[in-house]
Amino acid sequence: MSSLIGCHALVFTGEFDTRGIASSVQRARAAGFDLIEFPLMEPDTFDSATARRSAAAEGLHTTASLGLPVEADVSSDDPSIVAAGQRLLDVALDKTAEMGGSRLCGVLYGSMRKHMAPASATGRASSVDAIRSLAGRASSLGIRLSLEVVNRYESNLLNTGRQALEFLKEVDRPDVSVHLDTYHMNIEESDLFQPILDVGDRLGYMHIGESHRGYLGTGSVDFGSAFRALDRIHYDGPIVFESFSSAVVSPTLSNTLGIWRNLWSDGDDLAAHANRFIRDQLAAVQTIELH
Repeated sequence: MSSLIGCHALVFTGEFDTRGIASSVQRARAAGFDLIEFPLMEPDTFDSATARRSAAAEGLHTTASLGLPVEADVSSDDPSIVAAGQRLLDVALDKTAEMGGSRLCGVLYGSMRKHMAPASATGRASSVDAIRSLAGRASSLGIRLSLEVVNRYESNLLNTGRQALEFLKEVDRPDVSVHLDTYHMNIEESDLFQPILDVGDRLGYMHIGESHRGYLGTGSVDFGSAFRALDRIHYDGPIVFESFSSAVVSPTLSNTLGIWRNLWSDGDDLAAHANRFIRDQLAAVQTIELH
């Protein structure tokens, strides 16, 4: 595999002003990563020029992620809210292009929150239409979309890899892929091996996160199975470390994700450990061919 190994920028900062962006890029490079993922929490004001300049200076690749807010939920039954979501996705895509990003990922298909009812048929259809339309624009900009499968407390549409595959059938765009995350898989999937095999060549983006969002290898996620499965399908897309602490991330996202405990305070040490952990796992599974 020749995956780019990356880190989520919220490991380093919760402030994405000029200084925060530049610092997160420098620290990601210092930790040994190839790529940095920027969360577009406020796409309209994100300084994509600084992100592009900083990443180029450090030789880092960039991607962007987004979770839609309730007032811009493209899976809503309200056409005005769907339209607001489509506008926000367009802005996020433009920002990704401006920073030179290769991929826009995350919960692009609906609002990231605890839903109190299943998605309606109308809402699902609106979501499918929004992603299909966005994919057309993304393709013209040379950007790939990856839809993140998250747990039941963050989406009522895509909670498993198989659900994502069914959704992609409706979108009917081969350039839209699945984004899996070991943290969410550990909650929703039967294991961390078979779902990756099921998604197969439709897997386009991979988040690596521990069960408690802290140091890799100190929780209940079966990383050995996940990395063996990635090797089995010859996955070569981005592999990005994601972790959160209420001491570092923005209060808004911390509250949305329910990050109430500080499992770490030194983002640089956490990141360096994650970089070594991921690369060691990849090296280890490649030796299976020698058995």
